[in-house]
Amino acid sequence: MIKALIIDDEPYSCEALVMLLAKCCPDVQVIEVCHSGANALKAIQQHAPQLIFLDIEMPRMNGFELLEKVGNIDFEIIFTTSYDQYAIKAIRMSALDYLLKPIDRIDLQRAVQKVQQRIRPQTQQIEMLLQKLSNPGVPMNKIALPTMEGLQLVQLDTIISCTSDSNYTIFKLKGNEKIIVSKTLKEVEELLSEYSYLRVHHSSVVNLNEIRKYIKGEGGHLVMSDGSTIDVSRSRKEMLLKKLQPVKL
Repeated sequence: MIKALIIDDEPYSCEALVMLLAKCCPDVQVIEVCHSGANALKAIQQHAPQLIFLDIEMPRMNGFELLEKVGNIDFEIIFTTSYDQYAIKAIRMSALDYLLKPIDRIDLQRAVQKVQQRIRPQTQQIEMLLQKLSNPGVPMNKIALPTMEGLQLVQLDTIISCTSDSNYTIFKLKGNEKIIVSKTLKEVEELLSEYSYLRVHHSSVVNLNEIRKYIKGEGGHLVMSDGSTIDVSRSRKEMLLKKLQPVKL
């Protein structure tokens, strides 16, 4: 059994989640429901939960402020939220789980199954998330990448390119390192969109700072800092040249 807390200021949302868990996730035991951050802090100390379902938007103390006060994160977290694009992107960059309200049964089961497979502290990911949210104007310098072996934290400036491989993406890093990540290239493109990365082909995203040459052609191709070449699609050529103009020329 997984000992769990539900932390949410909306009683109706809590009741709905309790019923969903009882029906769809019998291995999760809800040991307490908390409607405020202050009560949640006491419950975490008292019960030492393995998992918390944490609402992001709460009055007086939101979910992120609560985590900062907890300090040592030795439990799994599944965030619950109404749509908040900025917070969700930060959560995804940190490779943490979230559920959109109203919570879907299938999404809940998938999130709980992932927790059951790992049950491990998420300290580094939480630190990444809180750092990003407390400094919204400062770009993150790392990304958490889910791999077959677990989770790998990678410096963003070490990524040279990302290449699609069906439902996976191959990250090429400096030092001839490769990482196969269980995310589609579209997901990777969305995560990296606010940084110096651009999709130049249906199968490739590149780090603009690692481009050494652009070779003309119908679409042309790029020579990257590691000597690798990447095709540029005709439809993405104009956008690439616009991005390169102020940076490279």
